[in-house]
Amino acid sequence: MVDLDAGVGHTMHLFQSRVDKVADIRLTAVGNRLFAVRIDGSPGLDWRRHYDDLDYSLIDTPPDVAKAVHDYLAAFGLVYGAFDFGLDAAGRWHWYECNPNGQFAWFPDPLADRITAALADRLQHPDRDRR
Repeated sequence: MVDLDAGVGHTMHLFQSRVDKVADIRLTAVGNRLFAVRIDGSPGLDWRRHYDDLDYSLIDTPPDVAKAVHDYLAAFGLVYGAFDFGLDAAGRWHWYECNPNGQFAWFPDPLADRITAALADRLQHPDRDRR
């Protein structure tokens, strides 16, 4: 545990609990469509420092996570969000944050292409949502 001093009170902070994770998940939401990508291979806390060491696989989103993501988007009036999660050994998803402009083009083409197509569909047909 890190000791915090009185200086913390002088500005805004966000503290997260450390998750004992086995993988990371980047879930990209485009309207009602969800693309959950499991990220394996990061030797440290932040997978973004190790792109060359990572493996990516599209996985199913648990129903409770899907509902929470859709509720979050609705509460903030968003149609797009890149949600970051940690996955623990028991299979539980631990939510870190939502980036309302999070990137996805660094995924391998088969994954990035699916998200790009969903964005194009959404722009072309903003009133129609598909799961």
